[in-house]
Parts: sequence; C-alpha cells; structure tokens
Amino acid sequence: MSDISIRYATKEDAMAIAALSRKTFYESFAAQNTAEDMEKFMRESFSEERLIAQVGAPGNIFLMAYSGTELVGYVRMLYGFNPPELEDLPAIEIARIYADASVIGKGVGSALMKRCIELATDMKNKSVWLGVWEKNDRAIAFYKKWGFEKFSEHDFVLGDDVQRDWLMRKLL
Repeated sequence: MSDISIRYATKEDAMAIAALSRKTFYESFAAQNTAEDMEKFMRESFSEERLIAQVGAPGNIFLMAYSGTELVGYVRMLYGFNPPELEDLPAIEIARIYADASVIGKGVGSALMKRCIELATDMKNKSVWLGVWEKNDRAIAFYKKWGFEKFSEHDFVLGDDVQRDWLMRKLL
C-alpha cells in the first residue's frame, strides 16, 4: 500500500477516531477475551465521549493514516506520564497504534511508527515507549522489528480481567 498519508488530527476528527478506535480494539482483542470483559472495557475506557475528549486534550497527539480518502489507522501519543523506570529520560508514549484489520501487513503500521519516531525525535525525546499485552505476539514482533526492547511490566485491566502488559522502549 503505497498511498498512505498521515496527518495530525483535529477536534473535527474526534468522531472518526472514536469509531475507528472502538472497531480496531474490538477486532484486535475480542477473540481472546470474554464478551463481558470486552463490553465493560469498551463502556468504561473506550466510550465515544472519553475518546472524543482525548483528541486535542493537553498531552495528547493524534495522527491519522489514510489510504486515499479512507481512514485506515491512527496513533495516540501521550507525553508527561512516563513510568518510573524511565527516570528523568525525556520520553513520549505511543499510547495506541492501530490499523484497520483490512490493512494489517500493508505498511500502515510501519508508516505510523516511522512518523511517531520522527515526531519523538523532533520533540527532543531520548526514548519512545509503549505498553503491549504479553499475549499479543504479532504486535511484540512488530515492535521488536522497530528496535523496541522490554524494560518492565505492569497490570492492565480489561473489564474484570487483570492482564500483564510489557513495557517496551526504543532509545532515540
């Protein structure tokens, strides 16, 4: 897929981001989790209202990926909330990076990751970091390909299920 374009999101994009967020999260994790846990998480953490409020909020950067005119992926970067293991290292989090299931493996994730690293570098960060479910082998392999290494773990609650996320970072 060579026609991928990436741009910053604005408040006017919030509804589209919310819709894609809910769709891609469900596509990515519904098969490995109970319907009850997915419903609770989507209701509490991925409500349209909550997602819409994040777009344009201080500390948030949203990037949108398009194939032609179709929104096919997005990234949420978050700064100011680094884990203690990073100490005083200037760093930014990739809080979400998702592509529509129809374009997985077609370069959307790579285009978004490349832009995240460029942006993090432009912002004078020394590291970019993220959390990934320990059972998400495809995502872990993708991040390792980009030079990310595990540096810690933390709990992630999906519905009522306490899961383990790996914290991974890439030094810039």
